[in-house]
Amino acid sequence: MIQISVLVSGRGTNLQSIIDAIENGQIRNAKISCVISDKKDAYALARAKTHHIPGIFIDPKTFSSRQEFDNRLLEILKENKTDLVLLAGYLRILSDGVISEYKNKMLNIHPSLLPAFPGLHAQKQALEYGVKVSGCTVHFVEPALDKGPVILQKTVPVLPGDSEETLAARILVEENKAYPEAVNLFVENKIKIDGRNVTILD
Repeated sequence: MIQISVLVSGRGTNLQSIIDAIENGQIRNAKISCVISDKKDAYALARAKTHHIPGIFIDPKTFSSRQEFDNRLLEILKENKTDLVLLAGYLRILSDGVISEYKNKMLNIHPSLLPAFPGLHAQKQALEYGVKVSGCTVHFVEPALDKGPVILQKTVPVLPGDSEETLAARILVEENKAYPEAVNLFVENKIKIDGRNVTILD
């Protein structure tokens, strides 16, 4: 049984997609051990509670440095025997130590077709650049922001008159499909990594 820990900061829509996929059998042989948030009022914690998943709030204000915060985070991940870490709208930058501890065992989803438009406000960046197609990317996490090997991507058209909000909503629909799909590939051991290249095994 793969033990999953999910890091969140906000609404938790992608967390919900993972919960649903486990509950409906799309993802088998895995369970969410805990949901960890750096925001006390993150709605993702309420989602976890609804599904009887332990929710843990780590208050950044009680730590003197990012490293101390991440040390505590690492302790919690280990206490929960975490095999896979998922970033689902987690807004803190993780230290290299946490990332290296879970090398090739930490996934993130980003609302653009990486390597295009990394970082914040990806949808705004896409609209300002004038692209005709956008989407989302599930990738492994590496110390360089949004630079890890790509597992899968899904596309959406950029429509005339799109706002940041309308494009984000269209991308989110695909995010909620892509993330469970990628997690299932990991759980089923169907991902092969060769440098930057990820091969999906049959």
